[in-house]
Amino acid sequence: MKRALVTGASSGIGAAAACALAEAGYTVALLARSVAPLQATRAQLVGSGHLVIPCDLQDPAAIRAAAGVLSSTWGGLELVVANAGIGYRALLAELDDDLLDRVFATNVLAPMRLARELYALLKQGNEPVWINVSSVVGRRGVPGQAAYSASKAALSSLSEAMRVEWARDRIAVCTLNPALTATGFFEAQPNPGALPNPDLASAAGPEDVAREIVQLARKPEPERSLRWKWWLLGALTPIFPRLSDRLLVKRLGGGWSAPER
Repeated sequence: MKRALVTGASSGIGAAAACALAEAGYTVALLARSVAPLQATRAQLVGSGHLVIPCDLQDPAAIRAAAGVLSSTWGGLELVVANAGIGYRALLAELDDDLLDRVFATNVLAPMRLARELYALLKQGNEPVWINVSSVVGRRGVPGQAAYSASKAALSSLSEAMRVEWARDRIAVCTLNPALTATGFFEAQPNPGALPNPDLASAAGPEDVAREIVQLARKPEPERSLRWKWWLLGALTPIFPRLSDRLLVKRLGGGWSAPER
């Protein structure tokens, strides 16, 4: 049996990934806060034995309890897809402390705590893989999304450390960087200043990202970005930061200005 855990599995990329993994032969544990949406996702999965695990990822005790369920039920894992994340669209001067804490608790601290709690289960798995679903903005920060960008940059850094720490245990660690994806993400994120959301007309669908997750599970690679232009911006930033800034502003539009000093 191939056993997978998907966080944020109640909707969007997480739900699509769970469906794709089930079709690929995985038995899937679905993790998110609310039971009813998780049950709706489970109803879409082919196969049997799938688990619903309600868990508030901002609560360390809930994470430990979820790991305990997986340990007592399965005793091992072949795959973890750390997908759960929340956005926050706001200017730096408008950041709210509670919302800021929620973003980092979900997007950074939760994957770290999950990694700590699930490490032993992955060591019991067959050719185990961990996939952190980050974002292209984790490699190139975006104005109006400083908190979200910074949280995804931290997640990408976590992946790099995990990759080497766990190499001796032959646990592959991958970072997946989706770009714009047509889900309910932007509608759900806090946006107190009503900053304009991006145009999703050319965005990927959650099923597109789910296919990439299945491919990484089969053939892990350290990092994969789903839009080459964003990959290029991220690669340029530490070497030619001013050029990267100018290209970003041109791409974003919206009245942002490239710095002159």
